[in-house]
Amino acid sequence: MNKKRTIKYGLPVMLALVCFACTKDLDRKPTNSLIADVAYKDMEGYQKAVAKMYGSFGLTGNAGNGSSDLAGIDPGASDFLRLYWNVQELTTDEAICVWADPGVPDFHEMDWSSNNIILMGLYNRCIFQITICNEFLRESTEEKLAARGITAGDAEKIRNYRVEARFLRAFQYWVLMDVYGNPPFVTEETPVGKNIPPQIKRVDLFRYVEQELNAIEPLMAKARQNEYGRADEAAVWALKARMFLNAGVYLGAGNERYTDAMLNARKVIDAGYSLMPAYQHLFLTDNDRNNPEVIMPINYDAVSTENAGGTSFIINAGLGSPMNGRAMGMPGNGWGGNRVTKNLPLLFGDYVNTADSRSIFYTENTNPEIDNPRDFAQGIKVMKFKNIDQQGQMPVGNPNFSSVDFPLFRLAEMYLIYAEAVKRGATGGDEALALTYLNRLRERAYGNSAGNIASFNLAYIIDERGREFYWEAFRRTDLIRFGLFTTNTYLWPWKGGVKEGRGVEAYRNLFPLPASDIVANPGLVQNEGY
Repeated sequence: MNKKRTIKYGLPVMLALVCFACTKDLDRKPTNSLIADVAYKDMEGYQKAVAKMYGSFGLTGNAGNGSSDLAGIDPGASDFLRLYWNVQELTTDEAICVWADPGVPDFHEMDWSSNNIILMGLYNRCIFQITICNEFLRESTEEKLAARGITAGDAEKIRNYRVEARFLRAFQYWVLMDVYGNPPFVTEETPVGKNIPPQIKRVDLFRYVEQELNAIEPLMAKARQNEYGRADEAAVWALKARMFLNAGVYLGAGNERYTDAMLNARKVIDAGYSLMPAYQHLFLTDNDRNNPEVIMPINYDAVSTENAGGTSFIINAGLGSPMNGRAMGMPGNGWGGNRVTKNLPLLFGDYVNTADSRSIFYTENTNPEIDNPRDFAQGIKVMKFKNIDQQGQMPVGNPNFSSVDFPLFRLAEMYLIYAEAVKRGATGGDEALALTYLNRLRERAYGNSAGNIASFNLAYIIDERGREFYWEAFRRTDLIRFGLFTTNTYLWPWKGGVKEGRGVEAYRNLFPLPASDIVANPGLVQNEGY
């Protein structure tokens, strides 16, 4: 069945776009033969611009599959989620890829450089989306609306779009802060035409994102009241909770914000969300329907968001012989790329026979060992995301593309943020309540109270986050927060390029700014170690 989308990603977009290869373009106005006054001449133009802001999360370019907003990278690999997923998962115990494509082996071997094509792609994708938001904000001021004769109800709708644009921009700046630390920085107030955008320090970017989220919070649509796929106040709380949980990483030891993380997680929890009754149903094609858990998704469907990224990538890259492609909703039988190291399935103990419904692995081959990283047959495969609905039916559309929406934020994360923040000493935290939240996840996973716990510690939290969120692009950030990403404290097979795993340099907790941007913008200072 086709999904009913509220943000029409497939519409032609009047907003003209540029291709990005370096950050010298960050402060430019997207232009072509359609000048802004034509692109934004009426309400339809603004709505199409909003569609592009959201659609840039789920599409690679205006012309669909094979097109890209970015230069210098294969269009199929230029989708935001595919780029971000690779950075967050292939660098950890949760994924290892057989492919030798440019940039891919660097991640699990943990020897990436500033010339890594995937790191360049994610960097430029974030910047591109920030640029679109900046342009929308420049073109939707009260003065611009009045000059174009847009008033009353239409003007009010555009004011609402403006705060959503600010949220989407804040989200992308959070990604840049988390992954690269010290990116170039431009807002809608930066004069257009300056070719050298200034660099912002991670600490200052944290403060900016926090101020933006505080400013827009009272202006956003109320929780669970906006159209599906659009941000609301709960998305603001969720991003704040996530960011504050990692404040000690972003701001340095001694600057933790666990109380703020807990309070914002609690706001989401109290906003009327509930867990999807069946864990597997979160990752099927009809997860946009009657889903009480997801706070904000990236929308995908096999008709209007055809591309080789997103959940099409997650499913196809993790699928290959001898797995049954039709059981995964991909009759083409996948691309045979990603599987997991033994550390992930072993979080479930007996992952073949466990009663924990989150253990969704292909278990015909039960040997978790990987002796050859280039052999897809070795290791355990993930079957968590499936291109079928709850009745087992594939969606209408191209059978090689997915209609599974990807959750950027969901209630389960807020439960775990609350519990971790409390355990780390948040003021006013309620450990009994935290335990209740954790056991809600366990009861959903087990179908009863058989898996409930009586107490918890931080070691339990990081393991439970692995069980709950694997392949949802959390793992790198989580391991860094727990001091486990680069150190010898925690090893996984082929970490650092050796079978038994090894620690690597601490500077790899941050990725480098792309070498191309360092050359293009002499005002940028490269991250330490690169």
